[in-house]
Amino acid sequence: MPSFEALYSRRCRYPIGWFDIGEAELIGPDLMHQAMEKVKVIKEWLKTAQSHQKSYSDVRRRNLEFKEDDWVFLKVSLMKGIMRFGKKGKLSLRYVGMYRIIQRIGQVTNRLELPPEMSLVYSVFHMSMLKKVVGDSALIVLVETIEVNEELTYEEIPVAILDRQVRKLRNKEIASINMLWRN
Repeated sequence: MPSFEALYSRRCRYPIGWFDIGEAELIGPDLMHQAMEKVKVIKEWLKTAQSHQKSYSDVRRRNLEFKEDDWVFLKVSLMKGIMRFGKKGKLSLRYVGMYRIIQRIGQVTNRLELPPEMSLVYSVFHMSMLKKVVGDSALIVLVETIEVNEELTYEEIPVAILDRQVRKLRNKEIASINMLWRN
């Protein structure tokens, strides 16, 4: 008994026997010609399916290139109940922190400079887990500059009024103010 029949308890149909049941068996070159035509049709179907899948994936694909000393966000798990990097819950952040790349290990792997509280996490990540920080590096506010109380709160102090605007609805007017805050 062939191994295919032993595994699946039915005969294996080779391309030579791809004719319909009840049809007379073809002999010689007609049989080979019919089998080759069916193989060509199958190859065309596979090629069209492959091109459809490639066109869908190319729409979402982006070329990422990271260099040393770039700043990146780290992607965390969104699964409910799983705790990653101290973040837990359905509405938790998708990306955490801003970490500097200290070494490129390969074309797709990078070593990050992680803080001491994340010392248990392996510091090498695939580039699909990283998102480049886009923006001016002068606008990055370090945690040390914000004065945090023992209750883990901080005080926001208004500095200046930047803009005033009044929206008129049918029966009332709503005033809105754009403020510049410290902290």
